[in-house]
Amino acid sequence: MTAPQTRSRRVIAIPLGMALATALAFLPNVSASAAPAPDTAGVADAAAKISAEATPLSYVVNVRAGHGPSSQVKKAIAQAGGTIVTSYDKIGVIVVHSSNADFAKTIRKVRGVESAGSTRTAPLPAQSTTDVGTPKVLSSEQVADVEAAAGQDPLEPLQWDLPAIKADKAHEKTLGSKKVTVAVIDTGVDDTHPDIAPNFDRDASVNCVSGKPDTTDGAWRPSAAESPHGTHVAGEIAAAKNGVGVTGVAPGVKVSGIKVSTTAGFFYTEAVVCGFMWAATHGVDVTNNSYYTDPWYFNCKNDPDQKALVEALTRATKYAEKKGTVNVAAAGNENYDLSADEITDPTSPNDSTPSDRVIDPSECLDIPTQLPGVVTVASTGAKGIKSSFSNHGLGVIDIAAPGGDSTRFQTPAPPATSGLILGPLPGGNWGYMAGTSMASPHVAGVAALIKSTHPHASAAAVKALLYAEADATPCTKPYDIDGDGKVDAVCEGPKNYNGFYGWGTADALDAVTK
Repeated sequence: MTAPQTRSRRVIAIPLGMALATALAFLPNVSASAAPAPDTAGVADAAAKISAEATPLSYVVNVRAGHGPSSQVKKAIAQAGGTIVTSYDKIGVIVVHSSNADFAKTIRKVRGVESAGSTRTAPLPAQSTTDVGTPKVLSSEQVADVEAAAGQDPLEPLQWDLPAIKADKAHEKTLGSKKVTVAVIDTGVDDTHPDIAPNFDRDASVNCVSGKPDTTDGAWRPSAAESPHGTHVAGEIAAAKNGVGVTGVAPGVKVSGIKVSTTAGFFYTEAVVCGFMWAATHGVDVTNNSYYTDPWYFNCKNDPDQKALVEALTRATKYAEKKGTVNVAAAGNENYDLSADEITDPTSPNDSTPSDRVIDPSECLDIPTQLPGVVTVASTGAKGIKSSFSNHGLGVIDIAAPGGDSTRFQTPAPPATSGLILGPLPGGNWGYMAGTSMASPHVAGVAALIKSTHPHASAAAVKALLYAEADATPCTKPYDIDGDGKVDAVCEGPKNYNGFYGWGTADALDAVTK
């Protein structure tokens, strides 16, 4: 059963009995090899092709890591009509703007360039504002009606997802360490929210939308016209246990906002590279990535542009992990089997004119979630089984966690009333959302608790503990989530490692006791 499609797959309508359209998550491998290339001969002629009416696009140019772009490459970029925006020398990724339609094709021929590609198919300026999904906002009356037990935050009784991963029991041991920071690479975080403000790490926050860090105070916040997604995610991870609203999975750790999405809600490669590099160099222990990198849902290695995007992000995520950062990402909401021989992708490129294309998911990759070393998270509902929308696949999914589902499909035990995930929304509100976007921050929170318990553990060690401490969850067979008598997805693999739940369901209690 495939979830309904939208332009950017940022929203999924889940039947709730009230026809609620709920905001969902989004979401990832392989490095490109360098091809023999001639020198800059002939590059100057490319500039002649640039017309005054050409539309500027953004590009990544990948060169040898560890050095800045050579004078030869700089000259070639300029001659091909490019302007360097910034350069991440440690990983050899250069962000360039150009109005030359042949820029990537031209620059790939330059000696020293390993790969290059456009990060988008639509012009750079004037992104339009669009609604990426409407959460179900709690009214003041609904907030007042909740009766919390002693020691609970006021809305915690509605958070069925916390006991689902034993986070409530973990909190009796520890809330996590203030020395641990989780960065939310997303649509922006409202750090003025009373549930987020106590734990917000301003020094580790930034706006990376242009591909270059903007450290202006508050640049990491979403505007009123932008998605509340990042704020909700941040609260799921580290909403303070402070007598206000909800409680995060790791309510004692720090959380930062790294804004990487445009006003229209697109997550382009140059912004995401910037986000990972910022996290790597600003003491971030865990990143949460509840998106996929636009405009291609699947980036195919046989396409030179898409190949370059995979290469750039692979370098960035590997660098972050080398610096000690655990990168956690959402698996996606299309009920795709990511281990299948082929998948039909009907929405790429989502920033211009999409068309149906049949791809091999082992060769065409969702990024960043399928990149080497990234923790890929599937979603479960209130009954503990795979959410109706969650992507899956043996050998792809690493771990599962609560991301919500239709209340009709998976009804929580009272006093919780909604099968979705409750969290903060900008402006001091709270509301329900669902998706693998909501599952990923649960795992990021558990990883933060592990890092709190084992402060000297490397990123690899934290991931090993995350998987070892997960509760083995057997395949759901048959998987008929809507009860219509038809199998909606097929799970492969044994109890301790399978295509629905990976190594199992995340366990916060083990994270603080083992």
